[in-house]
Amino acid sequence: MAQSIVSFVDSTLDNARMGPIHHRVLALITFAYFFDVIDFTILGSLVPDLTRSGFAAPAQIGAIGSAQLFGIFIGTIGQGEFTDRFGRKRVLQAAILLYSAATILAALSPNFRWLIAGRLVAGIGLGAAQPLCFAYAAEFAPKAIRGRVTAFMQFVGGACVWPIGTAFALGFRDSFGWWGVWIFIGIAGLVVFLFSFALPESPRWLVTHGKGEQALSLLDRMGLGRPAERLVADETADIRSDPIGVVFRLYRRRILAAMICFFAFFSAALGLGGWLPNILADRGFTITKSLQFTFGMQLSFPLSSLFMMYALERFGRIRTSFTAFLLATLFAITFYFSTSDAMVLAIGFLMNFFIQLAGNSMQIFTSEVFPTNARASGFGLAQSGGRIGAAASFYLIAILQGYGLGYVMTGIAVLLAVAAIAVTQISQETRGLSLDTIAPPTR
Repeated sequence: MAQSIVSFVDSTLDNARMGPIHHRVLALITFAYFFDVIDFTILGSLVPDLTRSGFAAPAQIGAIGSAQLFGIFIGTIGQGEFTDRFGRKRVLQAAILLYSAATILAALSPNFRWLIAGRLVAGIGLGAAQPLCFAYAAEFAPKAIRGRVTAFMQFVGGACVWPIGTAFALGFRDSFGWWGVWIFIGIAGLVVFLFSFALPESPRWLVTHGKGEQALSLLDRMGLGRPAERLVADETADIRSDPIGVVFRLYRRRILAAMICFFAFFSAALGLGGWLPNILADRGFTITKSLQFTFGMQLSFPLSSLFMMYALERFGRIRTSFTAFLLATLFAITFYFSTSDAMVLAIGFLMNFFIQLAGNSMQIFTSEVFPTNARASGFGLAQSGGRIGAAASFYLIAILQGYGLGYVMTGIAVLLAVAAIAVTQISQETRGLSLDTIAPPTR
């Protein structure tokens, strides 16, 4: 029996060696992801300057952060339908362009209301870009190192960016001003947009959307050769079903479990990321010292991702994420009882290490458990639950700070403990499996 063209493309990519096109894709999506994540680092680092400059009151800062996170929610949940129907490349380009232009315009806002509007629009671009980066990485990576490849993207674009962003704000906020820092980030995003024209479309997407010959030509360009035998086009070679409909019909349990995990992860990571400099400032630290301590804690992010590159392939997605969620819960509780400067720094470092390890392992896991024709929709819908949590937490932390750090850390610890259970319910272990084995393309 002749092999189907979808099966051929899937198995060829799964068993390939990383080549120049693989590395180009990985580099470009890593930089796109970098500017998605750095935005939160910049916002958190600039919060004290926004308030002390008189541009916005603390309550208004909460509104700015929540508006941006609401925009990210819209972008996250909305991109899936377009991405799964029209392709990864075009939607990613549109998302990067929207974010970059809106970030520059928002930085030039005459008052905080215009800044809120600009950050809302920038958030839509941010929300659309991140799920696409995970889908791109998963669909190009060979199955034996898929976790490691996606973890590398997260290491550079999602982990190193935190200390880099904080160090950038610390070094240039006085000379650039808070608005100048944002303009610089927006211009850098436009540079990434220009380079994104060199991205190829995902062969897995092409072959399931009636573009099998384009997929085979791309495999040939990647040095993976052409089929020696005649291939047949079965019903999965041109799927025209509604991606959201596929997800809701076949993967409701995965969506619900992943939503819970994303809600907890983004509430903890982005809530603390946005407010940690201010929390430390309220404990008596100067702005400079709070940013220095935040920078020290954020050095845990790249170390966490480096360990994740090993752990995902050694221990698997579920065991890595489950254990890290539990340890993050314990350190979130301990952080409240930290008194000395050294203890605040050490416990904060470990708390952030395990929050990042847990959440990013779960993200990579979730990017693998939906079919190619609905991957961006499934991942984006699951991640949207986290965006709601982050938007709510950013505003709630601003309120809870008034009652004391204990309320903030108790809420975060409870969320992380619930996520430890939920991550085991997303799917069976995916380490070393073909994407089409985990979730075959279906109408």
